[in-house]
Amino acid sequence: MVKKLSLPRTRKKYLRLTAVIVVSIVGFISSVNFIINDVLKPYQRNRVYILLQLPVENDPWADWNIKNSKTAIGNGGLFGQGYREGAITKFRFVPEQNTDFIFCTIGEEWGYIGSLTVLSLFTFLIFRLIIMAERQRSVYSRVFGYSVACILFMHVFINIGMVIGLAPVIGIPLPFFSYGGSSMMAFTIMLFIFIKLDSERMVGLR
Repeated sequence: MVKKLSLPRTRKKYLRLTAVIVVSIVGFISSVNFIINDVLKPYQRNRVYILLQLPVENDPWADWNIKNSKTAIGNGGLFGQGYREGAITKFRFVPEQNTDFIFCTIGEEWGYIGSLTVLSLFTFLIFRLIIMAERQRSVYSRVFGYSVACILFMHVFINIGMVIGLAPVIGIPLPFFSYGGSSMMAFTIMLFIFIKLDSERMVGLR
């Protein structure tokens, strides 16, 4: 008796969920053209076209930075060209190579080994933050720890992704590597606050 009554409710629930998903997909697809052509600015639209390997409107040099960045990373080879010896970054063919495109400088000067070392250090740091967050006794400290780990991950993922052409160029710094005092100070303060919370996790619930 109970199963016969609960079955229609379950079907109605799944039908509603399916209808919501279908309407959302259709609405998203129909709004893409409007967003690309009417919402985004021309330079933002060009970045999306570059990411999707589409021809750029009225600007054949729009992907010049990405091409030079990829060339610099490939030019580094296995062990790199040496500190300040990379030809592409030395003559500044890549703009903002001390800030947004710092990873191409690392790739050309220190090669595959240096790039892999940087990625390994970031991976270790993020996983260490997750482990520290999981052992927190208070909800606030746990959420704060996961937030710091997520912020670092997104910065690393987007920055390296845009340098190698897997993400649109949006001007986001690479933590602890990009030149600039504000980003360095912000990341350092976040880490120190979480380290302080972790050191006091046994004192009591906060």
